Amino acid sequence: MGVTAVIGLQWGDEGKGKIVDSLCEHADVVVRCQGGANAGHTIVIDGTEFVLHLIPSGILRDGVTCLIGNGVVLDLEVLDKEIKELAEAGIETSGRLWVSHRTHVVLPVHKQAEAVREELRGDRKLDTTKRGIGPCYSDKFSRLGIRVGDILNPRTLGEKVRTVCAAYHEVQGVEYGVDYDQVMEYCRKYTPMLEAFSADTLGVLAESIAGDKEILLEGSQGFLLDIDHGTYPFVTSSNTGVHGLACGAGLAPSAIDKVVGVVKSYVTRVGEGPMPTLIDEPLQSVIREKGREYGATTGRPRRCGWPDLVALKYSCMLNGVTSIALTKLDTLGGLDELDVCVAYEYHGSLVDTFPADSEFLVDCVPRYVTSATWSELDDVTGVHDLPPGATEYVERILKTAGCELELISIGPGRGELIKVER
Repeated sequence: MGVTAVIGLQWGDEGKGKIVDSLCEHADVVVRCQGGANAGHTIVIDGTEFVLHLIPSGILRDGVTCLIGNGVVLDLEVLDKEIKELAEAGIETSGRLWVSHRTHVVLPVHKQAEAVREELRGDRKLDTTKRGIGPCYSDKFSRLGIRVGDILNPRTLGEKVRTVCAAYHEVQGVEYGVDYDQVMEYCRKYTPMLEAFSADTLGVLAESIAGDKEILLEGSQGFLLDIDHGTYPFVTSSNTGVHGLACGAGLAPSAIDKVVGVVKSYVTRVGEGPMPTLIDEPLQSVIREKGREYGATTGRPRRCGWPDLVALKYSCMLNGVTSIALTKLDTLGGLDELDVCVAYEYHGSLVDTFPADSEFLVDCVPRYVTSATWSELDDVTGVHDLPPGATEYVERILKTAGCELELISIGPGRGELIKVER
């Protein structure tokens, strides 16, 4: 038994929720470690689709304990809604779901602030989800944040809320209209829920490790959106790699035994930011529709691009990936062409490493190799059943990643997986 981290290696939407759902079949504990309600993890069970924004995907497996760690920024309204929706679907959360006392809370003013700041950016907007994630993390690092434990301590909550409200008055010449009484009312509204679901998750994890339990860390957003290592400033507000998962769960990095990197068979991106391998129309729309590439959180259409091995190698290197979970291989089935980016060209010079500068990346032209195509994967049940073109493509991915294959997803359903037996 041990600790496994599951990380998306691209710009998000790789299918992490489904992979976690599969891997936690034999798990005891699943932890959401960072990010907030800007994430949307989709799992399809017997034709029923579940989209989870905050609660770990492990909640859909009987007997699995689910933790929301200290690295998450928590939207109380979304959490309350998810708990109720799961209850309506017959899924019990009481006694199985626990939120860290150290988790920071997204307040209504954070959402308002994010919308205002996006407007102020004008043509330089980041196209964020407007979920208040960035401002909440900003307050966290400014030591202004309100945590779950603060809401449960009425003796000091009022003073802390008053400090937050004061910080938002007349910021950048904008009157946010922050009302102390409204913020207090918001906190009090969800206090009973937090009393029922909060816990010392660090203690729960420590006991689980001591008891030789199987633990999964569920990453949110993709690594190329990491605040430090992604395509800054077109990134999210947290560390989305293995380093962020360890910190956000409350674990020593050395406790992680295995890192599963989730890779979509092509790349997608929502919102602004460079993506060198963008596919030309009309083929991009064909892939978008076949792969149902629309945001689970916002419904926005995702940009679709050819596989980018330069970016993949970078993500694997920085996360110490030990195995690859390849998703949506079925979406590429039946195409007449398949290009794979193996390097970039920048003003005539070859670039085979992922650049730190987003403006530099914008000017990079992908260098492609043509990969053999394959037919639809309707009758595939095992790795050895894959057609030659698909086998060649999978082997190219693994060679770039420098690790072994964990599983392949060939459809949206829970059972539409090819698992590698070892």
